[in-house]
Amino acid sequence: MAASSKQKKRTNQTKPKQTSGNPAKRPAVEAGPVTAGDWIGAARLRTLPLAAAPVLIGTGAARSTGPEFHWVIALACLAVALLLQIGVNFANDYSDGIRGTDAHRVGPARLTASGRVRPRTVLLVGLVFFALAAAVGLAIVVRTGQWWMLAVGAVCIVAAWFYTGGKRPYGYYGLGEVFVFVFFGLVATLGTTWVQVFALPQQAWLGAVAAGLFACAVLLANNLRDIDQDRAVGKRTLSVLIGRRATQVLYTLFVLAPFAISSFLALLFPIAWLALMALLAALPAVLIVWTYRRAQELVVALALTSLSSLLYAGALFWAFVG
Repeated sequence: MAASSKQKKRTNQTKPKQTSGNPAKRPAVEAGPVTAGDWIGAARLRTLPLAAAPVLIGTGAARSTGPEFHWVIALACLAVALLLQIGVNFANDYSDGIRGTDAHRVGPARLTASGRVRPRTVLLVGLVFFALAAAVGLAIVVRTGQWWMLAVGAVCIVAAWFYTGGKRPYGYYGLGEVFVFVFFGLVATLGTTWVQVFALPQQAWLGAVAAGLFACAVLLANNLRDIDQDRAVGKRTLSVLIGRRATQVLYTLFVLAPFAISSFLALLFPIAWLALMALLAALPAVLIVWTYRRAQELVVALALTSLSSLLYAGALFWAFVG
């Protein structure tokens, strides 16, 4: 009886303390001071090429329609894209963290899930980046007089939040790829072209599709990495719904299809053949996705895919302005 009592006492001593029922009010875990590097890591810089790529393509497509280069508007579009991407990343950190989705993730630790930063602080940072993106977007609207684009910007921010936020985030129901294709492909590319020349030439549409496919491929690599953890916590990403093998096939199609698009564009813009140079990063990423043994290897595939999108966009920009 004495031994049993001691064992029960020891169990009670090691039992974790209960936290607040409201995740946003849970205290931060004392695990050392949070550094600037932690915040930079939470911004997920490896995803930023995905934000820059559609702006490069859209600006190049705009420049191909005439000799004038609206570099101030182009830089403003780049600022909006980068700020929105970082805002999305912090919003995802907050939303996934308070749901417990990131509790056993394979990639770099998140601020909210680690307990080192209060959830409300992470949320506030995300909202600040959304506000900055909205401010720059408003400046673009005022400069161009395209007031209807205020509605487009509002939809972008709302869609970014409900990707993993809200009571029924659509990213948890296999619709994440639809979001990134529409907003980080079509809207970002075509919006960049439109505010500069008020036209949407064929090359802008084709480039927008390519940018969207690369963004989807990055998301697939990310979700393939987290497929076991997501399935365990009930996060029904597209990878969870269709399985590992189908995800690998779909990822390969998303990565290679843009090169078919650039080959077609090369008939009109010969320098577009240089986009094939991005295969130097894309093909190793595809190889990793098909041969990986540890989930951590897919972090490299994700980074290579993101880099491929930027190299590809740079080649198309050169082709359009050349």
